[in-house]
Amino acid sequence: MTGEVALGGVYVPTLLLLAIFALLLSWGVTRLIHAFGLYRFVAFRALVDLSLFVLLLGLLAVLVPLLGIRL
Repeated sequence: MTGEVALGGVYVPTLLLLAIFALLLSWGVTRLIHAFGLYRFVAFRALVDLSLFVLLLGLLAVLVPLLGIRL
């Protein structure tokens, strides 16, 4: 994975793109967790949301090069 991606002549860090995608994924998963009422089992919702984002970002950072996706 290279360090930068050119979007319309502007170089954007790959980690920023992965973080945006992880943020969108965590938003969707958070909506599902809320819809199923699973937040009643946790004490600190913000900590769960942050942990979910960090886990998804790490998972994307590992899986994107393994899947051969060129960013």
